Amino acid sequence: MKLEKFNILNRAALAVLMAFAVQQTHAQNVAPALPQTKPIVLTGATIHTGSGQVIENGVIAFDKGIITQVGPAGSGNTTGAEVIDVKGKHIFPGLISLNTTVGIQEIASVRATLDFSEVGEVNPHIRSLIAYNTDSEVIPTLRGNGVLLSQAVPQGGIVSGSSSVFYTDGWNWEDAVLKKDDGIWLNWPAFLARSFNFEDFSVTMKRNENRQEVMDKFKSVFADAKAYADVANPSPVNLRLAAMKPLFEGTTNLYIRAEYAKDIVEAVKFAKEAGVKKVVIVGGDESYKVASFLKENQVPVVLNPTHRLPNRVDENVFQPYELPALLHKAGVKVAITYSEEWWRTRNLAFLAGTSSGYGNITPEEALQFITRNAAEIIGADKQIGTLEKGKHASFLVSEGDILDMRGNDVTMVFIKGGKVNLDDKQKRLYEKYKTKYSKN
Repeated sequence: MKLEKFNILNRAALAVLMAFAVQQTHAQNVAPALPQTKPIVLTGATIHTGSGQVIENGVIAFDKGIITQVGPAGSGNTTGAEVIDVKGKHIFPGLISLNTTVGIQEIASVRATLDFSEVGEVNPHIRSLIAYNTDSEVIPTLRGNGVLLSQAVPQGGIVSGSSSVFYTDGWNWEDAVLKKDDGIWLNWPAFLARSFNFEDFSVTMKRNENRQEVMDKFKSVFADAKAYADVANPSPVNLRLAAMKPLFEGTTNLYIRAEYAKDIVEAVKFAKEAGVKKVVIVGGDESYKVASFLKENQVPVVLNPTHRLPNRVDENVFQPYELPALLHKAGVKVAITYSEEWWRTRNLAFLAGTSSGYGNITPEEALQFITRNAAEIIGADKQIGTLEKGKHASFLVSEGDILDMRGNDVTMVFIKGGKVNLDDKQKRLYEKYKTKYSKN
């Protein structure tokens, strides 16, 4: 009798566990797209190439994950291909989100899901590459709004570590990665320190007393790194200094977080004098004040979110909206990002849309801030950024203008030729609860 009761309890417990497992499985992200098995041709859409060109009633063909044709409808060979009619829709390159913690940060209040910062001040050898989590439930929400690539960026310290660029689809980081270790991130000490008073909500500014100490440390670290890089076969190997060697070879970027005009100029000059070949300013709140300097030194700018109020009381209230266009018109290569606001990255397209509306530039120019320019900054413009023959077949199909909230309705996404399932947790929750509150 006891054995029979034990077996009954076991079966009941197993049934509960199986039910829980089924529920958990349903809550997981969908499987990544299968590789492309035959040529595919999309016809009839308006194609926005990302290079400023718009093709009305166009055709885009791709095979084995590579674009084979982009042009007017009726051109090219469709023999043996799957032909999809997308008449009336719009095709855009996959949007690229730089300077994010997508994939290395999930829930801000749960420490175990945060993998973007390391202990210590100088960590050039820390790689976001191996920390990237393709099972993040944030990632599918990006695809649904057209963001097909994101740059996972380490935070903290004065030298944070190395970023990598990933597709928003893949079984693991090896599958998803597009560009490994594209650059090292540095936090430049601001000349002015800002403090916020929660009692009267006032902001005070004062000179940063620790600035010189940090700059002296930078000089020491970069001097050591340059000397180490000049040695052919150093022994023993120093992981920190070895990670910085590509900076002096020009194969990776040095991303410098700096906001004020004075800091931007000093940071660029420091990097050049240290022997760094490629410098990118990140943040750049006052970058428009030194636009000529940035253009002369061929330094791109990756802006922080522009859907905000200005940081100074004497600035035009629309200045953040206009900032991308101001730099673009001055000849500075600029990209827009949602920075540390990883959960809002899905709205990246609307930052570009606002810059078009307030900056007196065309939507096609604004589109480049989150496609071609971003690809060129990370050094991946031969694979992504624009819709051209020979590049990755990574693009989206939308009912309307991707930069406009009213037209951004993504119906189809291809990543390296594979058709991606656009389901995500937010859509599942919507389907779950809409009937509860719908009127009978």
